Amino acid sequence: MNISIKHFSELTSLEVYNILDLRNKIFVVEQNCAYLDTDGNDFDALHLMIFVSNQLVGYARLLKPGVKYNTSSIGRVLVRAENRGQNLGHIIVKHAILAIENTYKTTEITISAQAHLQEFYNKHNFKTTSNEYLEDEIPHVQMQKI
Repeated sequence: MNISIKHFSELTSLEVYNILDLRNKIFVVEQNCAYLDTDGNDFDALHLMIFVSNQLVGYARLLKPGVKYNTSSIGRVLVRAENRGQNLGHIIVKHAILAIENTYKTTEITISAQAHLQEFYNKHNFKTTSNEYLEDEIPHVQMQKI
């Protein structure tokens, strides 16, 4: 397993393609959700990638404070369907938190989590800070780590 964190400007064209391909496979096709994934926030984000045998199997996008929320944010967290059940989600979130703390010099992180993943994020010290709401027709909650 290889973990890489790069600013958008450091990504190769193949890495950009693989990131967008995997995000679309999961968030658009698998979750049957028509939405515009390319929201303009990728350009100034950090992109955390996990590779196994040179294949992208896990990913998260890290946003600096002031982009989506007043705090830093972790989003687009995903694990390739074939690689689920291998603890990769926890590895992604752990490394995302460390990267935000080291790069943006903050421990405050806000996320918009799918409601059924609250217990998962609780294990990383995120607390629910909102009622359930629909985002792209999927129940979500806002969570924060301080």
